[in-house]
Amino acid sequence: MRGFPRPIALRLPAIGLHLLLACGLLFAAGAQAATVTAVDVRGLDETMALNVRVSLSLVDAIGKDLSGRRLAYLLREAENETREALEPFGYYSPKIVVERTRDGVTTVVGESASGTTPAPTAPANAEVPTANSEATPPGERRANTSPVTVTITVDLGEPVTVRRSNLAIEGEGGNDKYLRQDLGEFVPQTGDVFDHALYEASKARITRRLAERGYFDADFASRQVAVTRAEHAADIDLVWNSGDRYDMGPITITQMPKHIIRDSLIEKLIYWEEGSYYHQGKLDRFRESLARLDYFAGIDIEPRPEDAVEGEVPVTVTLTPAKRSIYTAGLSYGTDSGAGVRLGLERRYINDRGHKLLSQIDWAQKRKTATVQYRIPAFAWLDGWYTVSAQFYDEQSDYLDTRKMELVGSRSGQVNDRLNAVASVHALRERWIFADLENGGEVTPVYNYATFFYPSLRGEYIDADNRVFPRDAIGITAELRGGVAGLGSDASFLQAWGVGRWYQGMGERDRLIVRGEAGYTFTNGLVDMPPSLRFYAGGDRSIRGYGYREVGPLLETESGKKYALGAKNVLTGSVEYEHYFNDSWGAAAFVDTGDAFDDRPDFHTGVGVGVRWRSPVGPVRIDIAHGLNDPDSQFEIYLNIGADL
Repeated sequence: MRGFPRPIALRLPAIGLHLLLACGLLFAAGAQAATVTAVDVRGLDETMALNVRVSLSLVDAIGKDLSGRRLAYLLREAENETREALEPFGYYSPKIVVERTRDGVTTVVGESASGTTPAPTAPANAEVPTANSEATPPGERRANTSPVTVTITVDLGEPVTVRRSNLAIEGEGGNDKYLRQDLGEFVPQTGDVFDHALYEASKARITRRLAERGYFDADFASRQVAVTRAEHAADIDLVWNSGDRYDMGPITITQMPKHIIRDSLIEKLIYWEEGSYYHQGKLDRFRESLARLDYFAGIDIEPRPEDAVEGEVPVTVTLTPAKRSIYTAGLSYGTDSGAGVRLGLERRYINDRGHKLLSQIDWAQKRKTATVQYRIPAFAWLDGWYTVSAQFYDEQSDYLDTRKMELVGSRSGQVNDRLNAVASVHALRERWIFADLENGGEVTPVYNYATFFYPSLRGEYIDADNRVFPRDAIGITAELRGGVAGLGSDASFLQAWGVGRWYQGMGERDRLIVRGEAGYTFTNGLVDMPPSLRFYAGGDRSIRGYGYREVGPLLETESGKKYALGAKNVLTGSVEYEHYFNDSWGAAAFVDTGDAFDDRPDFHTGVGVGVRWRSPVGPVRIDIAHGLNDPDSQFEIYLNIGADL
């Protein structure tokens, strides 16, 4: 028929029909808003699961009202995001199943049967909805919104391992034995799972070591990792070109805003020669030596390789003076000493030669101490101090009346990073009497007097991963001292004493602590030995469950009270186990045993429990313990604040 257009038959290919149906379904889904209430990741350990969760856009959308289109997009992306989050652990071909549960119906959204085919993604030029594009504004909720939970199940499959590893340092650094050692410790090694974190850490360590050892021009000659998914293999090709090694150049020292210490004193801490090979460790030790002097509040040491002349790196040192005087004051109270006051004055530097002065008074009802100490920096042989000190001590307790004056001259020094030593000479004059002042009768005091002049040598060794809270550490303190009758001492004696502590982490939150103490006196004149040269046991850091100095030879008064006399020898030990519930709080259980004795030990054992708190100012320990040797003995409570080592 004329005048009427002829109908046109429109034929769509199969793919077009499918696309049309998908658009219709997508439109229908867009009409049904949803809220993701939970995302569960299964089949992974804690570390992997955490990395997956922080990588999922779905996790960021929890609790938000989403359109169907936005939810569908996030579900499609979940597989890709999970796969990418597992690659750093060496798993490139996992099998991933994403399921959503809505209105009691669970649907498999995406599944990777072989683990090698990526989940579908939007075309590169497609407009991807943003996190907020389809979200309902806060405070408004869609009427037809329903909760959705998502479960992601992962089968890791076979990991990618290192098939070939080409590691090398070209140039002068290739002959550096320490750098070759670092290359030998590079991980992952051939046959290991290709862990990205280990790889990056090893690569960064060698790059850092090149700079520390003076190879400032070092750069990568080759840096490539080829992963073959089908063969589950990774080939590492990592080569550095070290360039030439630089040397130590001139050092410029500046003290600002004012000059307090003569430069010649500071220059004595520079133990290397100009023109020697560069090493960051030299500057680090120089910084530590300056810090130990305690003259400066700020220490800035800056090497300037960009200004090097003929391969020598100049170094600029800028020092900011610390406050010259430190005043301290406080109140104190102890069961044995009574109420008291503490006053102190420290002069960090009293002249430009770096001399120091410390004076301190601890004046309590039953115990008084006054100390004056003068220190001079020493740099010959070992960094340390020459020290001269004088101390007055007076104690008037229920059973002991003692007073002493002691002069000490010492030389301290740091042997190495772990060992410090002190050699000293002591001049001691002491007066004492053991008396029962409770019987109501008048007692004419008959004092004992002693004069001793003797040398001593003390060493402290600490090897710890962390001195404040060690988990892998050993600490040993030992002292040897002795005097000869007729050469300034009233009796001949030789004393050896030592204490050791061992810390071992057990799992992530537990520690085992073992402590041992031993001391022995060689002498035939114990009665001539003053109380300050005798050994005692009992109390915190000795045998918990007993009072301070309660264990050992005792003087018993008519009222039944017992007081420590001190002994020739001491032997104590302790085993303690700590468990932390989180990063701050924990609990401990312990067993202590030992004795202070003259001939044979009579071991006293105490058991107890404690609370541990890793406070911002250091560990705090509160213990309660009971002695087993006397069932009627009271429980003892101890409070200790400060670093373990």
